Amino acid sequence: MPEVSKMKKPDVKLVLLGDMNVGKTSLLHRYTERKFKDTVSTVGGAFFLKQWGPYNISIWDTAGREQFHGLGSMYCRGAAAVILTYDVSNWQSLAELEERFLSLTDTANQDCIYALVGNKADLTDPRAQLSQDSDEASKDRMDCGEERTETQVLSACPTPPASPVSLSGITAGKQVTPEDAMALYGRILRYKGLEEKSSLPAEKMCFETSAKTGYNVDNLFEALFDLVLPSILRNKNENQHSPTVDLEKCRGAKRGRPGCC
Repeated sequence: MPEVSKMKKPDVKLVLLGDMNVGKTSLLHRYTERKFKDTVSTVGGAFFLKQWGPYNISIWDTAGREQFHGLGSMYCRGAAAVILTYDVSNWQSLAELEERFLSLTDTANQDCIYALVGNKADLTDPRAQLSQDSDEASKDRMDCGEERTETQVLSACPTPPASPVSLSGITAGKQVTPEDAMALYGRILRYKGLEEKSSLPAEKMCFETSAKTGYNVDNLFEALFDLVLPSILRNKNENQHSPTVDLEKCRGAKRGRPGCC
């Protein structure tokens, strides 16, 4: 474990909120470790430090279980972006965002941005069922000289198969549509007292992802990193102009103060 003095200080904070079993931890593992792994429910919270260009971004993973609910507002304090996560095959997980989790964001920055993320898209959307790992493997084989034709194109949105069979062999009905998510995004803006015309559009802030296959995961995080860049620059500017106190000088002056007698 690195020494505390050598740990990098985060420039900005992102927080994931959402009910248990929607895949928050799996999304982080997919993005930071480039793989999917079965996880247990998060206890309390944990954070990952991601270097993005010259900046350090802390991404907080929070517990979805109700017994840890009160910790969410603490983790949201000072957040520049909140990722509200639900399961596209579970309507209740979307309803919980509005009923239980939205109020926790009251401690976030005033200019915090909000993204709605429907995870487990591989259960309902054929486009999300092709593993991004297999895409990269195919590209590596092509780069090694395997025969290819001019009409062969690798696409981020592959042609859907004839029948929507998930990678696990189990299909699930889609209970939350993109329109449902965008409607909730509008209610979030109204809750925050923001006008839709002057806010980021719902089409840009609502995502569907699959932590299992990697579908749209990179797009989610990198889009948010771009959007929080103004917050990073503003924080750095404020820190440069804020007055600081040298504690060592203060201690030296106190030790050198003559006695009264």
